[in-house]
Amino acid sequence: MISIYSISLGCPKNRVDTEWLLGAVPGTVQAVDDPSGADLVVINTCGFIQPAVEESVRTILQTINDVEEAKKRPLLAVTGCLVGRYGQKELSAELPEVDLWLTNLDMVRWPEMVANALGLAPKADPMRILSTGPSYAYLKISDGCDHNCAFCTIPSIRGTLASASADSIVRDARHMLDQGVKELIFVAQDVTGYGKDLGLKHGLRELLDRILPLDGLARLRLMYLYPAGLTKDFLHYLRDAGEPFVPYFDVPLQHAHPDVLSRMGRPFARNPREVVDRIRDVFPEAALRTSFIVGYPGETEEHWEHLRDFMVETRFHHMGVFAYKAEEGTPAAEMPDQVEDAVKEWRRDALMEIQAEISEEILATYEGERMSVLVDAEHEEWPGLHVGRTWFQAPEVDGVTYISGPGVEPGALVDADIVETREYDLVALS
Repeated sequence: MISIYSISLGCPKNRVDTEWLLGAVPGTVQAVDDPSGADLVVINTCGFIQPAVEESVRTILQTINDVEEAKKRPLLAVTGCLVGRYGQKELSAELPEVDLWLTNLDMVRWPEMVANALGLAPKADPMRILSTGPSYAYLKISDGCDHNCAFCTIPSIRGTLASASADSIVRDARHMLDQGVKELIFVAQDVTGYGKDLGLKHGLRELLDRILPLDGLARLRLMYLYPAGLTKDFLHYLRDAGEPFVPYFDVPLQHAHPDVLSRMGRPFARNPREVVDRIRDVFPEAALRTSFIVGYPGETEEHWEHLRDFMVETRFHHMGVFAYKAEEGTPAAEMPDQVEDAVKEWRRDALMEIQAEISEEILATYEGERMSVLVDAEHEEWPGLHVGRTWFQAPEVDGVTYISGPGVEPGALVDADIVETREYDLVALS
């Protein structure tokens, strides 16, 4: 029996990497809540932006402190984007207490390296251990990115696009569905780019042809969709495929003004309204999610007002706004006309205030409707109350549906009446 304490920071893609590593640990594994009582401690870090770097370092230091006086010191392994960004040599000099540094570019060797460090033989046929509960699971279909956005550190950390084989993804999907999972969520740096590195012209479509018919799949959600990949042809394919695909489109636009998009080096730097209109022409009922960066170098008041007007007119179901931060090693960090922090923060807060009103108005239209709610977990504080999601709510990034009533339990997909709506959340009774 191997006792494991794990922390996964950052995005869902990191979570999947952590789940695969835990599933590859030899022998029988048992999760523990205290790192001092573990045989193995795994910290999967994020290093995408400076606040994430700082959080990762704090977490490592806290964990080192937690295991310092353990009767049997666990093996401490640190993985992920922090390692990819700064390298083992630099990090080990600063944090010699860490036993094992694992980089993303060497991910295929993680199981072997951990097994060797534990003095055990690698597991012959590893399958990942689900950590998201009984209702949903992420499927990471590729790693890395071929785009060169001027503000982004990902290509330097995770490398160029590397698509997983369709066979391995289908096998993983079946493994999740066999455990009762009802919703699968495709994630990658660029989901629409899947298969291009394998020479596939319609890689994502071919993969969906194999995933959508799987028994037990109630919802299929696609995240991180680049605008250029959402062609009319592909959208018509999704419409014709129908359920279990849900018409939820997560399209990180980053900005709306072509001048700013060009300075960002975005692969789709034309008018983003084109892709919004294209989606809604095929899916009038679509729920759209996006993210924007404000205060990018050279962003003027006029550029920001253009962005504000665009988001007001478009009315996204869900929207995240980030104040630009200059990341060391990126072209954007060296650009002239850097925007003052106070201006960036004001622009971010102003957009989020508007979005709160838009979200409240959109959600109000669902009051009185009967909808399917996928129940994720019990509420941490209120007995009898559970937290779930409708089709237009993705886990971890969107609002939730608070639900109670007969048949409501984690993993259940229940029909419920929407009895109350809030800024970002719904309340339902089954």
